[in-house]
Amino acid sequence: MKTSPIKPIRVMIVDDHTMVRKGLTTILKVFSDLQLVGEAENGSDAIKLCGEVQPDVILMDMVMPDMDGATATRIIRQQFPQVKVIVLTSFKEGELIKNALEAGAIGYLLKDVSADELARAIRAAYSGRATLSPEAAQTLVETANQPPAPGLDLTEREREVLALMIEGLNNTQIAGRLTVSPSTIKSHVSNILSKLGVASRTEAVTLALRNHIA
Repeated sequence: MKTSPIKPIRVMIVDDHTMVRKGLTTILKVFSDLQLVGEAENGSDAIKLCGEVQPDVILMDMVMPDMDGATATRIIRQQFPQVKVIVLTSFKEGELIKNALEAGAIGYLLKDVSADELARAIRAAYSGRATLSPEAAQTLVETANQPPAPGLDLTEREREVLALMIEGLNNTQIAGRLTVSPSTIKSHVSNILSKLGVASRTEAVTLALRNHIA
């Protein structure tokens, strides 16, 4: 009895660059177990096309006009949870990687990946296994080891006070603006300096401006 051939993995490409899509198409044709079923040039088109062609795996660019890859990935994963998304991008910034994984991507690869590596990642994604490029993995480790950004533990009121400090107001003026007592503002300022790890109002203002805290 003849055995039926293994059904190929249905792959969709989402990238705003025509040459990138052509290159990926050429790569996919090399592997008999991979089948290109659709191409889209932005996130909005990808969501619509996904419903039409029902791919198994999507190769998703991150930075595109109209709708970025993370947003498209999140919507596709919500509407079509069976579809696996591999991010394929030129960018390895920690925030992009974090956004992609939080959106539901199962893989994150850079565009200099080899044809064999890409094929392995597609097969892995189809089987539910994650694949991260070494660069993406390294970036995630470095990001995880970074100290938390200053000011994350400031209360909403402390942020208001800090914003008025940036305007150059003193405690009495801030108290008048917020209709509280100067002693209350003095306490807020003390807490702000402590949480930011600085010794003076000038240092607090400088740090706040540098890190876009208030």
